[in-house]
Amino acid sequence: MAYHNAFAALADPTRRAVFERLRGGPVSVGEIAAGLPVSRPAVSQHLKALREAGLVRHEVDGTRRLYEVDPKGLGDLRGWLDRFWSDSLAAFKAEVERPQHKSSSRRPSSTRKAPR
Repeated sequence: MAYHNAFAALADPTRRAVFERLRGGPVSVGEIAAGLPVSRPAVSQHLKALREAGLVRHEVDGTRRLYEVDPKGLGDLRGWLDRFWSDSLAAFKAEVERPQHKSSSRRPSSTRKAPR
């Protein structure tokens, strides 16, 4: 999965709402559409875009399809995002471990004497 396809798919607010409804496990289009301000056919189109981006998969259960988050696609996206987290943590570690310049001529403001 190309992560840019996932971001493009999740850029639409309705599509993000559809995707978020899949967090609890497999659900049907009707269950996803309940409470959304779009029709079932519109939800199906959003699911198709999410499926093509590698974020959603489905299985057939009798006469209906159950949709769920595709762990592989989500893992690929997370892997890409984790690179930024790793870089940020490394930069933070380097900053924390950097030797500090101490100046003996300056006292912390809480220990300075007030001018007379």
